[in-house]
Amino acid sequence: MNADGRRDEAFRRLAESLTLITVLGHTVLGFEQSCLAPVVGVLTGVTAEFALETVEAWSRRRPARYLGVPRDRVVAFFLPSYVCGLLCAMLLYGNGRLTPIALAVLIGVGGTYVFRVTAPRTPRIPKARETLETAGEAEPRAGTAGRGAEDVPGRPFLNPAALGIVAVLLLFPWVGLAPAYQFTAWVSGPFDLLVPLAVLVWGTTVNARLAGRLPLVLGWVGGFALQALVRGGLTDVSAVGALLPMTGTAFALYAGYVIVEPGTSPVRPRDQVVFGLATAAVYGLLVEFHVVFGPFLALVIVGVGRGLRVTLPARLNVPGLGVPGPPGTGGSAGHPVAGTPGTPYGEVSRCRDRSVRAPAASPPAGPP
Repeated sequence: MNADGRRDEAFRRLAESLTLITVLGHTVLGFEQSCLAPVVGVLTGVTAEFALETVEAWSRRRPARYLGVPRDRVVAFFLPSYVCGLLCAMLLYGNGRLTPIALAVLIGVGGTYVFRVTAPRTPRIPKARETLETAGEAEPRAGTAGRGAEDVPGRPFLNPAALGIVAVLLLFPWVGLAPAYQFTAWVSGPFDLLVPLAVLVWGTTVNARLAGRLPLVLGWVGGFALQALVRGGLTDVSAVGALLPMTGTAFALYAGYVIVEPGTSPVRPRDQVVFGLATAAVYGLLVEFHVVFGPFLALVIVGVGRGLRVTLPARLNVPGLGVPGPPGTGGSAGHPVAGTPGTPYGEVSRCRDRSVRAPAASPPAGPP
């Protein structure tokens, strides 16, 4: 299974598990939102995705990515907006009103079309059995990842659910996060421990096997514990009290389903660990300033920093500060050596035959 296939399968598993949690939450666990909240969230997300993709395809004169592809690819295209709709409906509480949920989903899905980043275009070095004239024929067909996918300008870098939730919480002070007790309000006894454990294990298992985001989960959990201990040692906050959120279902849901969103989180294990640690560190600072929705705001702040780290070196032409490519390429997002034109995040492809080298520049002519 290639990278696109693993990503689609990860989103499918996330959508299935979130659907099950939503159904159990409104029937067994005790969710306090309206039963129409997930319906409104999903319909808003899918409709916004359809409308924005249609407009972008028209503006760029390319086929929409949901046209001319198999049915399973069409479903996979709309799964990220489906997941965003379920998460916003599950994590926001609008006092029985559905407008904040719809607005959060609309902002989150819209952010994936507005906040994108692309590494600079570089010429691709042909492989050993290719000539300069036929090198372009080795590119993957347009239908591999959906028609028109090669014309999509960049890759989103802001978590859609976190972006929508933060925007609504800042715009409407009367909207709040869902109370943590709702995830186990109607259960008691051993289920108070089994529910968060099941959510965490289920989410991390899916991400470890399919999306490869287990280092990100470990980085976030380890960073959260570390910032709690640091705050307990340097301030008057109880370290035990700062660690208690890790035992709740909301923390497990955030660790297993929000921060690990496959479309906007790092790919390489080292970058995932740094991303998780940075999010936990920013969360600790926000809590010290009494920001109640710290996890989501921290995720947005770190996402913005990650986007700037890719964009600014390329715009300012600063060598060595871009996102480094895979080992052996000797380049970065700002200055890659050999890569595919328009490769996002500096994911530079390695030349298979190291004997192929770019033609050396001829020396300048001397004085006559």
